[in-house]
Amino acid sequence: MAHDGQRLEGQVVLGDLTGLTAAIVPEVEAIFVRAREVLRSLVTVDGKISSAALETHQFAAHALSWLATYTEALRQLNAWAARLAEAGALGEMEALILQIGFGEYLNQIHGGIPMSQGELARLSDLGIEATPGEAARRLMAGGNTPAVRARLVALMRDNHGRSTFGVTGLDEELEMIRDQFRRYADEKVVPFAHDWHLKDELIPMEVITELAEMGVFGLTIPEAFGGFGLSKASMVVVSEELSRGYIGVGSLGTRSEIAAELILCGGTDEQKAQWLPKLASGEILPTAVFTEPNTGSDLGSLRTRAVKVGDDWEVTGNKTWITHAARTHVMTLLARTDPATTDYRGLSMFLAEKTPGTEDEPFPTPGMTGGEIEVLGYRGMKEYELGFDGFKVKGANLLGGVEGQGFKQLMQTFESARIQTGARAIGVAQAALEEGMRYAEDRKQFGKPLIEFPRIAGKLAMMAVEIMIARQLTYFSAWQKDHDKRCDLEAGMAKLLGARVAWAAADNALQIHGGNGFALEYKISRILCDARILNIFEGAAEIQAQVIARRLLD
Repeated sequence: MAHDGQRLEGQVVLGDLTGLTAAIVPEVEAIFVRAREVLRSLVTVDGKISSAALETHQFAAHALSWLATYTEALRQLNAWAARLAEAGALGEMEALILQIGFGEYLNQIHGGIPMSQGELARLSDLGIEATPGEAARRLMAGGNTPAVRARLVALMRDNHGRSTFGVTGLDEELEMIRDQFRRYADEKVVPFAHDWHLKDELIPMEVITELAEMGVFGLTIPEAFGGFGLSKASMVVVSEELSRGYIGVGSLGTRSEIAAELILCGGTDEQKAQWLPKLASGEILPTAVFTEPNTGSDLGSLRTRAVKVGDDWEVTGNKTWITHAARTHVMTLLARTDPATTDYRGLSMFLAEKTPGTEDEPFPTPGMTGGEIEVLGYRGMKEYELGFDGFKVKGANLLGGVEGQGFKQLMQTFESARIQTGARAIGVAQAALEEGMRYAEDRKQFGKPLIEFPRIAGKLAMMAVEIMIARQLTYFSAWQKDHDKRCDLEAGMAKLLGARVAWAAADNALQIHGGNGFALEYKISRILCDARILNIFEGAAEIQAQVIARRLLD
């Protein structure tokens, strides 16, 4: 096997594979440190990091973000393999994933990391050169060959019932949770998701009720407030498996996760007692109302106004790209309460109550109107533009009871939201891999299944490898969060890489389908559309790379 030095046909002898990868990690870390210091020298003005200079050198900054993401990804892939090896669980499939992952990502670090289809981040963009050491050269030369990829796919064919295609390294409790939600997704989501998508229908309330009964909406809410008090890692596993069934179902919990995090971090004792038990039980469904037509990612410049009238507030303005807005009961609504401000200062967060709508009357609450935005994918909750004209919010529903804290309160939720988005990306990528592999097994061309052609097998192998890399990076960010460690950097990296991996997996799986992949009747057409949103919401990839770069220079 690859990890104990035995030779596969066409494969180099790698000896102690985990020893090789462990030796390579410090080398990659050193490259990153050199690159960071070069960028720091470019964007430092008068002893401080200059935002203007960082924008001028944006390509280099984003190249550093991707290099840092690859560095952390390889670190976590190596840590995963080391844990498995120590437990005696590093099988041939896992060793091949490790070998291919390191071989490919090292080649990309030294040759060009794809930031998108037409943009490569090269070390030369950061003004440095690097010569790989002996261990790195061995893996770059022999770690990811056609023969190695073919062997991995052969093992995947033997293990098709294991939807993860490799041991994830999670503990028994988390694997039990995974199994429960995998079975639910396979029975209650997968058979129906494509029809919901084609008909552009809302996810049935029956599904939402069942998820509530399974505890999805209260998963990480403390037991004192009616939740299960489980880890962020459990939230990742649940989101991953439900998103494997359908991204809309996997995203239902995101609304509750954001609302609960806002209330836990910034709410008063009374607000926590009033809202958290109802969110946990699914009695009320929330939606996040932040983005405006002319602001996009620049939330600090939003213009929706909240004016105090007596003890209460009246909101006027417009919002857009509001997910699941019609049938929800409460909006976490960001508005400007200080008209003298034009940036993030003066923004406040409200728990704005509304009446759930119906198909005939989606927005029955006075002072509020809305219209649906028709979208390519991510359809199960629908997207809306909202208008507010004197919309009333109770004074007691100002989050935290203090004005001007809205932006700060929102920032506190970004770690969890981006970890959860990383998990959704893994689920979508896994769905693409499984659809692509199923089709490649069933479809015969020139007298044999598509999966036996090297380029088809190679696509499937790389999907499995990159999914495991993104999975381990996301699990690590959740672990950091669960252990009260700052993880905005790791969460951002998990989201950045996961979104790219999901899109690549969906695109390649559609390619495997050939012309049939372009037909609406095939599930992969929907998965491709669903995958595309991941690079946009919760911070577009370019914004995410900019945020990571700034954080790296702190």
